Amino acid sequence: MSNNPDNRDAVKESFRDRIATVDESGKRNWIYAQQPKGKFYRIRTYLSILYFLIFFGLPFIYVNGRPFLMFNIPETKFIIFGKVFWPQDFFIFGLAMIAFIFFIILFTASFGRLFCGWACPQTNFMEMMFRKVEYLVLGSANEQKALKKAPWTSSKIRKVALKHILFFLLAFIIANFFLAYIISIKELWKIITEPISEHVVGFTSLLAFSGVFYAVYAFFREQACTVVCPYGRLQGVLLDKNSMVVAYDYKRGEPRGNIKKSTAENPLGDCIDCFQCVRVCPTGIDIRNGVQMECVGCTACIDACDSVMDKIGKPRGLVRYASENSIAKGEKLHYTVRMKLYTGLCALVLVLLSIILVTRKDVTAIVTRASGQLFQERGDSISNLYNLRVVNKTLNKIPLTVKLASQDGAVEVIGGAHVEVAKEGQGNGVFFVIIPRKAIQKTKTPIMLNLYEGNRLIAEAKTIFLAPKQE
Repeated sequence: MSNNPDNRDAVKESFRDRIATVDESGKRNWIYAQQPKGKFYRIRTYLSILYFLIFFGLPFIYVNGRPFLMFNIPETKFIIFGKVFWPQDFFIFGLAMIAFIFFIILFTASFGRLFCGWACPQTNFMEMMFRKVEYLVLGSANEQKALKKAPWTSSKIRKVALKHILFFLLAFIIANFFLAYIISIKELWKIITEPISEHVVGFTSLLAFSGVFYAVYAFFREQACTVVCPYGRLQGVLLDKNSMVVAYDYKRGEPRGNIKKSTAENPLGDCIDCFQCVRVCPTGIDIRNGVQMECVGCTACIDACDSVMDKIGKPRGLVRYASENSIAKGEKLHYTVRMKLYTGLCALVLVLLSIILVTRKDVTAIVTRASGQLFQERGDSISNLYNLRVVNKTLNKIPLTVKLASQDGAVEVIGGAHVEVAKEGQGNGVFFVIIPRKAIQKTKTPIMLNLYEGNRLIAEAKTIFLAPKQE
């Protein structure tokens, strides 16, 4: 590095010109991250095991004969917590998307990319599954670099081939379970056990998903976080000086240098410029440059720095969870009023959405007056003709009986006494509502109709009953 101060500053600030995975010429800079060791890495490992158990276990859980979770996009059929949602329920998904965006904004403003480092599927699969397989097969980061530069010997071919075979096998397994969330584990089992000719589309989808996952984890890797995912870009507009991030304590660490060269006249900070925080970073950044878009908050740099601090006899926490204000003022990270407010709003959004999901009815009915019809006079009674549309979200066939709840009168279903609705399907019916003249006071009377399955009330519908002017 040049001794010219201007040149040193230019090099120091060059990280702002491009992301860490791209070199000066614009070519891919392959990241060989050292395997972290420490408290946070152990916790993340345990949490990833729980995450994998949930991911691979949920497709096997059924509630009342339905998958616990299923997102069948081709059939526009979604099952959440064992409840089925049809296109008529898409307003709920609209609310859910608004709530999700709202939650992301509030969560990021308070806690930065905490989700990315601890709960994101991309991070968990990449760091806690595929990269560990890579360490197992190819060795440490330094060994991987040496292998990359080594000539193609039989040993290198075996190692590289084994890595990619295992990567594709893992991608294939993940693709199977990913497909299970779309079509259910039972339908997936049919694709696996029955002839391929009977499930060409399903098998093709399985291979396509496998190829995508393999390409992401074998080649695209951390660029999914730094190039594709918008989460990092949100940080620039959502974080403030009190947001919790993985940060370097520059007041304690600067100026950097060899601890042995520190003197009373020229004291150095606690950072010995060992670059261990850079070597373990899965996106290749230097956390000492401050909060950056590429940082996923994985805490690998915290573990690496704490290990170095232990070795040189300095207190831990040179790199830690902190806010800009906590470092500038030397205070501990605290739960600010803003963070409390945002957390409360996030909880409120989740509670409201949960209430909507829990209180959603399994049978919904829409009653509309027959078009082109006003009313029919039947001697001492007046009748109106109505169309009934029923959505049945249960697993049982339902024979519906329509009864008038708000007025004296009767209901006459055309074509039979009941309206038959198939399981997880829709039913349509046409019926007359007949009300005695003496019970009618207005030309437009609101009426309530109750829908029964046997003696059990399962839905209600409001409509208007038309009648001639009363003299």
